[in-house]
Amino acid sequence: MPLTKSGNLEIVDYLLSAEREGYEVTKVTECYPDLTIDDAYSLQKHLIERKVQDGVKRVGVKLGLTSKAKQEMMGVHEAIYGYLTSDMLGFEWEPIAFNQLIHPKAEPEIAFLMGEDLCGTNLTEEDVLKAVKYVAPALEIIDSRYLDFKFTLPDVVADNCSSSRFIVGSNWIKPDQVNLANIGMVMSKNGEVATVGAGAAVLGHPANAVAWAVNKLGEHKEGLKKGDIVLTGAVSEAISFRSGDSIQAQFADLGSVSFSCS
Repeated sequence: MPLTKSGNLEIVDYLLSAEREGYEVTKVTECYPDLTIDDAYSLQKHLIERKVQDGVKRVGVKLGLTSKAKQEMMGVHEAIYGYLTSDMLGFEWEPIAFNQLIHPKAEPEIAFLMGEDLCGTNLTEEDVLKAVKYVAPALEIIDSRYLDFKFTLPDVVADNCSSSRFIVGSNWIKPDQVNLANIGMVMSKNGEVATVGAGAAVLGHPANAVAWAVNKLGEHKEGLKKGDIVLTGAVSEAISFRSGDSIQAQFADLGSVSFSCS
């Protein structure tokens, strides 16, 4: 079935309801097998516009598939991006309610806080670092709404890249005070080491991932704004968690970030 304007609205309602009410749905490409990545980004944009109309604020951008190994596994050659909104922001002192989620996983990331607007289609790592005010440790909670984790890449993009929650640590430092490519990370669940990683896992350097995102946004006359938070991509594999679990990511020279789940 080809995508139409009415189909567009139907899909957005379908995905928004699944997110808000916390239930699984069949992948979009089940009914729209010819859905392209461009179609998916259009659906994603409409989904975010709907949330903004409902009073939610866009607060930044997140990157996905920033690991070359993950790209090869998915059979793609570039990363993907989604949007962060105010209703996704969590806090270290406030437990995450598991009953509002479906099958969540936690990813350790390095967050960038933009100090100035940034847009264009040919930006580099250096351009990004000049525009970044602070970096901080972060955890993203991804929670695909798709039944049994069965989906294609366009499905993921349309669903705003499985975005659900994010928590940013309290230690914000200047980007030139830490080696973001070599920085090491240890993520623990309930006090036991679960995964380890390094900043270089994110396209060689987290700023490379942000440059890619800005250049892609620039193709649609968009960009990053001063004050935006950017989650640059997972520095290790994601881990699942359940009610009662606590997750902590400890970054060398950058500090830690954590959350508990009720």
